[in-house]
Amino acid sequence: MPDRVTAAAHAKANLFLRVLARESSGYHSLETLFTLLELHDDVAVERTEAGIELDVEGADTGPAEENLAYRAAAMVLDATGRRFGVRIGLTKRIPVQAGLGGGSSDGAAALHAVNLLAETAVPQHEILQFAAKLGSDVPFFASGAPLALAWGRGERLFRLTPPPAAPTLLVVPRFGISTKQAYELLAQTRVHEERRGAVALEADAFGSWGAIGRLSGNDFEAPVFGKEPELRELFERLAETRPLLVRLCGSGSALIAVYRNETDRDGAELTMGQRDRALIGTHTRAVPTPAQKGP
Repeated sequence: MPDRVTAAAHAKANLFLRVLARESSGYHSLETLFTLLELHDDVAVERTEAGIELDVEGADTGPAEENLAYRAAAMVLDATGRRFGVRIGLTKRIPVQAGLGGGSSDGAAALHAVNLLAETAVPQHEILQFAAKLGSDVPFFASGAPLALAWGRGERLFRLTPPPAAPTLLVVPRFGISTKQAYELLAQTRVHEERRGAVALEADAFGSWGAIGRLSGNDFEAPVFGKEPELRELFERLAETRPLLVRLCGSGSALIAVYRNETDRDGAELTMGQRDRALIGTHTRAVPTPAQKGP
């Protein structure tokens, strides 16, 4: 039985995102294509006598009890009888309020890590149910899939074989956009709920990054760009650097561009510059997330 488990909590991007009708619960249904990125937070979980401790480096993530990694640990400990406690260390590298899913990924990593400390007492299918209770993106991260179509609130997933790993550039502006704010902006642009048009997705649409780039975009782009003209300008500049695709990441505020090769990506980074923004070079992930490991 391990006493310490470490994991890489990878970022994600939405390569297309359609926001559908509002459910009676108040949540909106989604259609989206998730991809994992090599950019990641580090998560380390150690066994203690009792309780949950959380130590975060690299970003302010708010009260510990509201952190998804803390809540994930509590779920697994409760399900296994609180036989021990845990100390969670998060090293944050994924920007917050950027649509990259860092908090959700931390939560998914904590679910698996604490379960490993409990000798995998919770079956995988129940871990996925815990993930769905934690948040919309958490099931994707918990599944370990590098590429997946998702429906509903992100809890219904169809794993896909991803194209080869590709160089990507993330452009992160100086401001963040909360999910709540993004949905409020979207609601202001939709005077009334409308039925969305038909979409027929074929397997060939996911066979290459160029084909994925030809899919419909992100419903949050128009309202978020309307609120933040600077972000629209960055998007347009990024689109001029010859990427295979460029998208707003989730509900923003980060932008992602995927390139044919690292030379094109590095040239785009020079073109975009560092003024009032962060530029992060990374890659899409082409293999499933590895199992979390002990010392």
